[in-house]
Amino acid sequence: MSFEDIFCQDKAIDLLQRAFIGGKTAHAYIFAGPEGIGKFKTAREWARLLLCHEPFIENDFAESCGECRSCRLFDTGSHPDFNHIYKELREYTKDGKGKAPPVDLPIDVVREFLVEKVSSRPSVSQRKIFIVGEAEKLNVHSQNCLLKVLEEPPLYCCIVLLCTRLDDLLPTTKSRSQIIRFGPISVDRIVETLSEMGLDESRAGYFSRLADGSIGRACRWAELELSDANLYQTKKELVSMLAGYEYGEVLFLADELLSKGKKIAAVWADLDKTTSKTDISRRALKTLVQVVISAFQDAMKLNLIPADEIVNFDQNKQIEKLSRRFDTEQCAEKVAYCYQMLNWIDSSVNERLIFEHLLLSLADSDTMVADNAVNL
Repeated sequence: MSFEDIFCQDKAIDLLQRAFIGGKTAHAYIFAGPEGIGKFKTAREWARLLLCHEPFIENDFAESCGECRSCRLFDTGSHPDFNHIYKELREYTKDGKGKAPPVDLPIDVVREFLVEKVSSRPSVSQRKIFIVGEAEKLNVHSQNCLLKVLEEPPLYCCIVLLCTRLDDLLPTTKSRSQIIRFGPISVDRIVETLSEMGLDESRAGYFSRLADGSIGRACRWAELELSDANLYQTKKELVSMLAGYEYGEVLFLADELLSKGKKIAAVWADLDKTTSKTDISRRALKTLVQVVISAFQDAMKLNLIPADEIVNFDQNKQIEKLSRRFDTEQCAEKVAYCYQMLNWIDSSVNERLIFEHLLLSLADSDTMVADNAVNL
């Protein structure tokens, strides 16, 4: 892996390169941008470069050498001066054994795996690097604990916060860090990657558009599809259902969606051993809600863009039917409600309740009756 293998983040990487070559690296960074666009890969390469004993510089571009003791330790995952901080480490804190997986990144993890380790000097390289995943989940107590390091960092310390929602960080956290923004990946580049993974044209095209610029998210969905999670078939059934279900079917359909969500989560858990099953379950359910959002957004856009450019290009007839049932304002209201459901999922609201409320909100009996009368 090298910086050159990271897609479509040239601006962010160029900022880091110029800082390194100019000897002006910051003690703390915030890598800000959507999930799955290369922030973690960039942070790892940045850490590898900062830790390298003999970095290679040519034509104003720096890379780690890949051969020194530091690089060899880094590649084997055993570098003592590299630390990846994530909320699942709570299980390994002094009082965390047996506790449920946290929603936030708890203060115990920050204190024991970052703050307490910062005080000890590096043992192999000249720096110590800390990468904090899902920094948007740092609660107020965790951020205040982290501020002690950000205000008076040791010269050898570099902290990288990976953040998808910059507004969730305290102003004091942001003011003491250099913010580097990461942009979405082009659809064409994601399609190319998914095709190389083995997806056919329809599935690669759909997942690439649904991912909204997140190549990491699209690749995970592709892995699920290739592992027989039937995510694409579930999406087709879900979009077809949205085009014509009735109130009386809500409870049955909620059970169906929950069942499919659990199957997707089970396959996902086999692919991702480092993430808690609770988080994986949330992500699976949120994927289904994102499918619903894409359908209503397509219905809103259908008269504005060519039909082959919508996300659900493979189900034009169902999207057309949806656009006849709901006008633009109604579709926008339903999209807003879906985003509220995403917040419910993050807040650990009962899953069945979420889907029942979602399906009841998306249904419209008067419109359905009128639509069925026309068909008769």
